[in-house]
Amino acid sequence: MREVLVLDNGVFFCFFMVMGFLCIGSHGQRIPLFPARRNVSALYVLGDSSVDCGTNTLFYSRLHRNLSLIPCNGADGNLLPHLLAEKMGLPYALSFYTQNGSIGDLMTGLNFGSAQATIMNPSSQGYQSLNQQLRQVFEMMELLQLQLSPNMALRFVRSSVYYLSFGKDDYINFYLSSNSNSGSSVGAPKYSNHEFAHILVSEMINVVRSLHDMKIRKIICQGILPLGCTPRMAFESFDFEASQHRRRGCWEKVNRMVLEFNIMLEEKIIELNEEMPDAHILFFDVYQGIKEIIAKPERYGFDDVKSACCGLGLYGASIGCLSLEMACNNTRSHVWWDLYNPTKAVNSLLADSAWSGHPFSGLSRPMNIQDLLL
Repeated sequence: MREVLVLDNGVFFCFFMVMGFLCIGSHGQRIPLFPARRNVSALYVLGDSSVDCGTNTLFYSRLHRNLSLIPCNGADGNLLPHLLAEKMGLPYALSFYTQNGSIGDLMTGLNFGSAQATIMNPSSQGYQSLNQQLRQVFEMMELLQLQLSPNMALRFVRSSVYYLSFGKDDYINFYLSSNSNSGSSVGAPKYSNHEFAHILVSEMINVVRSLHDMKIRKIICQGILPLGCTPRMAFESFDFEASQHRRRGCWEKVNRMVLEFNIMLEEKIIELNEEMPDAHILFFDVYQGIKEIIAKPERYGFDDVKSACCGLGLYGASIGCLSLEMACNNTRSHVWWDLYNPTKAVNSLLADSAWSGHPFSGLSRPMNIQDLLL
């Protein structure tokens, strides 16, 4: 027995079959909406440069501020949400600006994330702010409800996973960089550390609440990586704390700022899980994982924990990755790809750990990501 639903002018078909719910998209691709083995239909991503390599940012080559034209080794597939999508048995989420607007593309999963997107900054500079990405999600929800029956739409939405990763570019562009539009630098910010973290976390929690109001029940919130350990921060800190930097390898003043954001975000997520028992909201602690790798690099196969694989100057961080020809020969030996971004080797370890608890336990809290999908 099967039921056929024809959508999008006859080019999108869905079947209820013995093996599960299967869709044939507008390009003939097979889209397993509700796989029999795991309760997940699609992955949707919102975020900043931690989830987008610039392909989803209009005029990225003109607007980038981190001096790196190729921030992800040339492929979004090197980033955490894409590596996790693979573990979920899902295709990579299409970048928002590359999808054609068909119901097939919408239901395959979308990446609304935009390199350089921030929580605080308006979307007037060519990239999608947090609030603009949230509006795009809302508009997508309206389209799904128009195209699907109410029960089908509800089931699809509740079995989808939403991945959020913001804050990294807020700290880089507005709190840490002396070249940011705000004109502030470390030691002379407009807000105190606590105030800045509170503003960012409050906005993040408002977004999670909005997603819950849209009937979304599976949400992963990624924390910020230890920015004080990135090549660019090593470069920036060299004149300020050179002796400490050489000994510890990280600018801990910056790490403490980021850590305050992460701790505050996780505390709010714990409260939300108690307040919304019908939802599962996870905190993904990439900070802890990368710090473990930097502390014991040989154990995980890394030789260089300071320098960028692709870049020029001190620590490969005075000029970012402008072409793949600049990259080191062995990406796998480096923790950092460019000024602020880890290599795929690091992201793979983090994805494995968040998924199953190995090699690093407790990166995904209060449960591993694979348990979210059972």
